[in-house]
Amino acid sequence: MCGRTTLTKSSADIARWLNGDVPAWEPRFNLCPGQDLLVVRRDPQGATDAVRMRWGLIPAWATDPAIANQCINARAETIDSKPAFRETFLRGQRCLIVVDGWYEWTTLPSRRRQPFAIRMPDRSLFAFAGLWDTWRAPSSGEVVTTCTIVTTVTNRQTAHLHHRMPVVLSPADHAKWLDPRTRPADLRSLLTPYRGGLDVFAVSMTLNTGTVDEPHCLDPVTDEAEPSLWR
Repeated sequence: MCGRTTLTKSSADIARWLNGDVPAWEPRFNLCPGQDLLVVRRDPQGATDAVRMRWGLIPAWATDPAIANQCINARAETIDSKPAFRETFLRGQRCLIVVDGWYEWTTLPSRRRQPFAIRMPDRSLFAFAGLWDTWRAPSSGEVVTTCTIVTTVTNRQTAHLHHRMPVVLSPADHAKWLDPRTRPADLRSLLTPYRGGLDVFAVSMTLNTGTVDEPHCLDPVTDEAEPSLWR
C-alpha cells in the first residue's frame, strides 16, 4: 500500500520537471490521506494541467464522503472491476501524482512499528499512477476533487517492508497513462513493480504520529540491536 508520501521540492523545481505551470506548493515531508497531493491530469481540451487534489477518492456516485478512507489506494489487479475505480479508470480520469518519495512501515522483532523512507537514489521527482474523480455533496452542493494512488505487488527492494507498493510510472509512459484513447490492456501493462533502483532507509519513529511535517522526517536512523533491517 501507500499511506504517506513526500514532495519536498519547491514550486519552481516541480515546474521545471513538468515543463509547465504548477500551483503554489510548500515542501511537504509527511503527506497523509485527507491532505492535498499535487496531481497532473488532462483537461477537457486535451492539455495537461497540474492541480491540487485531496488524497482519498470519493466516487461521483457516493452518498457518504467517508468512503475516501477506504479509497486512498486502488489495487492494479481490480482497477477495472471494483466499482469505486472502474469508471474513472475506463473513462480516462487517470492522473500522475507527483512525489519525491513515500514511507512504508514494518514491525520489528521488538514489535515496534518502524518507518522507512523510499526515494530515488538521486532524490529526483517521479510520478505514481493515479485516478481522480469529482464529487458533489448532496446537502451543500460543495464540489470536491479527490484522487487515489494505484498500487501493485512489491519489488525485491521493498519486499521486507510490505507486500505492495505504489505504481511508479516511467516518464516515457506518462502520456500513455493520461491519454483517454489508450486501450485498457495497454494501461494494465503499465501497472507493474518498479524495476529501477531505490534508496530505502529507516527514519525516525516520530513519523508514526502523522502530525510531524519537518525536514528531519527524512533523517536516516540506525539501530544496532536489529541491524539486518538497516542499510
